[in-house]
Parts: sequence; C-alpha cells; structure tokens
Amino acid sequence: MSRAPATTPSRAAIDWRNVFFSVLVPILAIFTALLIGAGIIWATGANVAAAYTGLFSGAFGGVQAISNTLVEATPFMFAGLAVAVGFKCGLFNIGAEGQLAMGAISAAVAGFAITGLPTFIHLPLALVIGALGGAFWGAIPGFLRARTGAHEVIVTIMMNYIAIRLTDYLIKGPLRDRNASAPRTPNILESAQLPLLLGPEYRLHAGFLIAVIMAFFINWLLNRTTTGFEIGTVGANPGAARYAGISITRNFVLAMSMSGALAGLAGAVTVLGVERNLKASFSAGYGFDSIAVALLAKSNPIGIIPAAIFWGALRNGAGLMQLQSGISINLINIIQALVIVFVAAPDIIRLIYRIPKTGDQQAVFTRGWGS
Repeated sequence: MSRAPATTPSRAAIDWRNVFFSVLVPILAIFTALLIGAGIIWATGANVAAAYTGLFSGAFGGVQAISNTLVEATPFMFAGLAVAVGFKCGLFNIGAEGQLAMGAISAAVAGFAITGLPTFIHLPLALVIGALGGAFWGAIPGFLRARTGAHEVIVTIMMNYIAIRLTDYLIKGPLRDRNASAPRTPNILESAQLPLLLGPEYRLHAGFLIAVIMAFFINWLLNRTTTGFEIGTVGANPGAARYAGISITRNFVLAMSMSGALAGLAGAVTVLGVERNLKASFSAGYGFDSIAVALLAKSNPIGIIPAAIFWGALRNGAGLMQLQSGISINLINIIQALVIVFVAAPDIIRLIYRIPKTGDQQAVFTRGWGS
C-alpha cells in the first residue's frame, strides 16, 4: 500500500512573497531618492511641485512625451541586458559603452555601404552586423579573463577608450560624409532604417519592440536553458562548475560575447532608428548608465524593462523640469546617483521602512581582483 506524499509548504506563496519584497525595495529606493531630491530643490528656493510636475509632464505628458521617453529607454534596455548577462556569469562588464560604439559603427557601415537589398534583408542584416561588432568587442575581455586572468573591469575600461577613439577617427576620416558640414557618416539607406511605430511625427521606432522581445528572450535563455544554467553556475561558483565539467573559458567568452552583442544592438538601433547616421561622439553615456539600470532591476531581464523606462523618463523629463522650475538639470544626475546608492545598499531601505529580509538570490557582480 503506497503512502501519500507528505505535505510541504506552498512554494508559490513563498516565491510571491519574495517577489513582492524584491520589487518593493527598488520602488522605495526611487521614492526615497525623489524625496531627498525634493529636499534639495526646496533648499535652493525653487518650487518643488513645479519641478516634479515638469519632470512628469516632460516624460509622460502626452503621446509625444511618452514616445520620446520610450526612445530614450530603448538603448538602456539593450545595454542593461548586456550588463545583466555579465553579472549572471560573475563578470562586471564596464565595456558596454565601447561595445555600443562598435555596434553603432558596424551598423552604420552596413546601413549605407551595402546597396541593392530589399528592406526585409537589409534591415535585419544591419542589425546582425551591429550585434556582431559588439560581440567581437565583448569576446576579447572574456577570452583574456578566462585564459590569462586579466580582470574584465580593467580590460573593458581600456577597450572603451580604444572603441570610442577608433569610431571618432573613422567618422572624421575614412567614413566621413564629405558633403556634410559636421563630421558624420553618410545617411543610412531607407532600406536599413527601422520603421516608425506611430507615424512620422513621432520618434518611436521598432527598436523599442525588439528590445522588449529581447528582454523576454534573455530571461528565457538564462532561466530555462542549459546554456543559461551553465552561465549561472559559473557565476555562482566557478570551482563547482569546473568540477561538474562545465567549461569556464567557454562560458566566460560566451557571456561576454552575448553581453557585447546586446550592447552592440543598443548602438545599432540608435543609429538605424533615431540618428539615421553616425556622428562623432554620438553616445550620451548609455553604456555607463546601463550599469545603474541593471542594478535597479537586480539583473532581472524582465525588470530591466521598467528600470530602463524610468531612466529614460528622467532623461527625457529633465529639460521641462529645468524650464518650469529654473533649477539646474544636473539635479537629475543627483537623483540618479541617490537611486543607485539606495539600490546598491538595500539594507538602508530595509532599515528605514522596516522591510524584512527575504531569501531571494542576489546576482554575483564580481568575485574580486585576480580571482
């Protein structure tokens, strides 16, 4: 006679509780940062209500504002995913800025130099070439870390300078459009341009939808596939992974290549969907801010979507915030820095709001120098 299995506590209930508190802490971090920002605005003598009304109106006050916010959020989604993939493997990818630049220049060349193709071939090809440019730039520090022990933080920082200076040289030299007054590449051919989603009067392009789809794909890849399991195992405990027969070298290179490809897509969609050419020093720090986006989302690929939209809203609403209240636009940078502080040190938020600790697993950011 078979015995009935013993009853166990509901895992669903425990998981939902962890999810609730995991989401609550970043929300309270944002709220606390905005609250302290309000105190700074008040101390300067400006109108707090006018400042935050301008910030909200500039970010979400109408279809035009929402469109611009989502455009700003799109590269943050790709680059945030890039950083999150590196975190999953225990690698701190500081090189998203350089990988983004390499993806942008690769996509730009594919967009204006390859001719005679229909849109359904040319556009995907330009996106793939942009992703490959970033993947190549990301694979180098991954290989060096795996085979020589060179720390990816140092290598990616140095490679940022190489990528940015190299793209500047190409734009101002061999790839420059001689008919343009400012240094830039020739315009992307229409067959390689990302279509606009809301019509020509709005800037929102199909790259936003690609970014959302990519977030769900990366979430599936990391959490539902053997590849994702191996990357996570290497990130959590490389010694155990090696003992289990998982290749450390392969997963380091794979994770950094995936990370670079996503950052490259951030540059590619910016060129193919917004700028339609590549100007000198075009990047506005997307690669560096993406680290904050990944931290805010706790490296959760789905969580990166709202985190990137929040970051895009801060950027897009800053101008109207300054106009309506007269405060410096640099206050947005202060608010962003405060958000990072509270997200990076969640125990401060838990202490302030008396939030109990949960058993949710934190991402492995880095295992230290030379480890």
